Amino acid sequence: MTEPFHRHGIAGLLALYRAGETMPSAVVEAAIARIAALNGDLNAFIELDEPGAMQAAAESDRQILSAAPRALEGVPVAIKANIDVEGLVTSAGIKARRECVAAADAKVVADLRKAGAIVLGTLNMEEAALGAKTDNPWLGPAHNPHRIGHTPGGSSGGSGAAVAAGLCVMALGTDTLGSVRVPSAYCGVYGLKPTYGAISQHGLEICEGSLDAIGPLARSLSDLEIVARELIDMAEPEAIATPVTLAGLGDVECEPAVFAAYKKAVELLGATQTFALPDPLSRIRFAGFIRAARALHDHLADLRDADPDGLSDNLKFLIDIGPKRSDADLAEDAAVLARTREALLAAVDTHGAILLPTVPQAAFPHSEKPPANQADFTCLANIAGLPSISIPAGTDDSGLPVAVQLIGAAGNEAGLFDLARGLDLQLDGYRPPDLF
Repeated sequence: MTEPFHRHGIAGLLALYRAGETMPSAVVEAAIARIAALNGDLNAFIELDEPGAMQAAAESDRQILSAAPRALEGVPVAIKANIDVEGLVTSAGIKARRECVAAADAKVVADLRKAGAIVLGTLNMEEAALGAKTDNPWLGPAHNPHRIGHTPGGSSGGSGAAVAAGLCVMALGTDTLGSVRVPSAYCGVYGLKPTYGAISQHGLEICEGSLDAIGPLARSLSDLEIVARELIDMAEPEAIATPVTLAGLGDVECEPAVFAAYKKAVELLGATQTFALPDPLSRIRFAGFIRAARALHDHLADLRDADPDGLSDNLKFLIDIGPKRSDADLAEDAAVLARTREALLAAVDTHGAILLPTVPQAAFPHSEKPPANQADFTCLANIAGLPSISIPAGTDDSGLPVAVQLIGAAGNEAGLFDLARGLDLQLDGYRPPDLF
């Protein structure tokens, strides 16, 4: 074998196991060693379950020796820290939850284990999953493997960084307004935000239940699809002929490399037809933020009363914005979201899919404030409850990744993967970081 273990995806690891070239115990030992070597710079992992991972690896060894490997046998994975992993802290990045040890696995984690995946530990994230950088005031910033000192995105920044750096094969994140796809784009990996409700939220420390979705991140589209099929009851694919695009990209200004990647995807897919949204994207995104902030304000009320110093001043500021809205403003927010949802459902009903940039920019330094338009494109799939896949689309002139996304019809993850597969092959946009 010439390639180190961390460079193999799911199919590659399973092939090595079948050929008797290695065993899950050796792969997990190598993953733990790699985390020890790189996590000091990346700060992606916040809790490592070495004994549990080695115990699970020993069971995977037995499964392979008995010629009964499962779909994800011996595949090292990691979990965002707002999803329950038995015996580990479900902090959701909040200091006041620092002693909230999960009594049982979340449904999605249990499903991964049932398929043979090995959980290495939990990952850094934005406080309460409400933010865009993963510069956590209690856990410290996570860093982008493509450039230390730059954000990996938020709120699932630890997930994006861990996958891109080869600390695990796959990671789970959560996506409220783009928090799986933003880190996927900034870290140059693949990410799925599934149809609303397709993956159970049982065991998730919720940000906003009607917007939230748990989703996987991986270094290849094939790995992403393999995991998705273990977590989602996928229907037969409905073919998507040609996706539609948003007219003028809703007047959102994109960095040149992002726009060039998007235009290349438009040409490859022949996406000449457009649709329009009834409101500006900035207004739509803000209405989504208000919904999330109001939900978090209510959800965290008891925790805030019990441990007021356990929430950062920034989180308190953010969640206090929603309750200050007038009834008239809240009514208009709801109307904006309803109009947006209606327009998006009509677009995918007619055309099957929507093609957009994932985010308007590449990753930026932690020393800078997040761009206001960061989630303008990603928020749409959450508002409409639709599945979306972020696909790497090369890099900018400085070597930072850029990405595009496809949004499909509810329940048509299989059709969306079919469309994404062809686009990914032609874009050939995945670029690992130098440290990989």
